[in-house]
Amino acid sequence: MTPEPLGGRAFALEAEAASSPTVRTRDAASIMLLDRSGKDIRVLMGKRHSAHVFMPDLYVFPGGRRDPGDHRLRFDGDLHPAVLRSLRAGDGRAITEARARALALAAARELYEEAGVSLGRTRERQGAVLPFLPDLSNLRYMARAITPPGLPRRFDTRFFAVFADEAEIDPSLVAESRELQDLQWIDVNDFSALRVPEITAIILSDLRNDLMSDPSLPPERTVPFYFTRHGRFHRTLL
Repeated sequence: MTPEPLGGRAFALEAEAASSPTVRTRDAASIMLLDRSGKDIRVLMGKRHSAHVFMPDLYVFPGGRRDPGDHRLRFDGDLHPAVLRSLRAGDGRAITEARARALALAAARELYEEAGVSLGRTRERQGAVLPFLPDLSNLRYMARAITPPGLPRRFDTRFFAVFADEAEIDPSLVAESRELQDLQWIDVNDFSALRVPEITAIILSDLRNDLMSDPSLPPERTVPFYFTRHGRFHRTLL
């Protein structure tokens, strides 16, 4: 594992952040698409373009900022009730059902825009934002992480996971984009050849532990929440 010091460096940037303009934290969503067709479970990752201000040249899961239009996206299958409850619970400050669902829809949209993967089989009407109706029913809510202070972009990211076979996704049908290049299916037990953000390495470690505990990744589960407060990195459970 070669984690980029996104977390380790940023967790010590409290003094720098105090003298810098406050960067507003934006909602974001990321998705771990899992292929369990072989001996080992693999996850889809790609490299962010070098021109990106936030995490250039690092390997990440498909994902990005929640757009205002995500609230208006139609969908075919809804989130599991336990997933929706966990998303809404947050850190004690409940969010609306619409906002929680929009986070999952953002993950589905980003998966399509960045990797060409449709999380849904039903075709959407012509001219719609997506050519399919997202099916959210198989999404698991895996983690939440807030970018530490001191970085040029800050996101409150919810991480989801979905098994390709459950979603009827062919793992061979992925396509690079301007946002995410060099798409690869990575063994969740060995990503040492990739440069990844520290938080990505942490969440991959959580994923491995969850898979060992229950390979089905049941929707009813506690969700780790990572954030920085007063210069210290914290992990709590939602």
